[in-house]
Amino acid sequence: MVEKETLRLPTIAVTPEEYKVLTKQYTPKPTILKNVVRAFIVGGIICSIGQVIINVYVNFGMPRLEASAAATATMIFIGAFLTGIGVYDKIGKFAGAGSIVPITGFANSIVSPAMEFKREGFVLGVGAKLFTVAGPVLVYGISASIIVGIIFYLLH
Repeated sequence: MVEKETLRLPTIAVTPEEYKVLTKQYTPKPTILKNVVRAFIVGGIICSIGQVIINVYVNFGMPRLEASAAATATMIFIGAFLTGIGVYDKIGKFAGAGSIVPITGFANSIVSPAMEFKREGFVLGVGAKLFTVAGPVLVYGISASIIVGIIFYLLH
């Protein structure tokens, strides 16, 4: 049994100093180094897999530029597939930013909202929610590329 002296009566009036002590006491310790190492390793593994795929396509006789495009499409497919079967979420929980930076993270961000609404059907659920994240990314990406293209044209 806990002694009465260790229990603090609940009060609404907490001084700022008491609040600081309480928040410091209950705030979890940061795990920045562990998170950075995990992100670095998993992101590196994902990028290494992409490089292996490029090398496989090149070894089958595809020019390097086309092999890079095909590898990008393959990595997007792998990321979407792993999201669909629930594996990419586990990778994301472990790796953090290491799983969202590569192209597979983009595939995950497209497929995840669609998976949430699959109960609503393929048209109104999956189809409608598939581009909730990708839509703004595509709009701003295309807009930024047009602006950069115009600036490049005017400067040269």
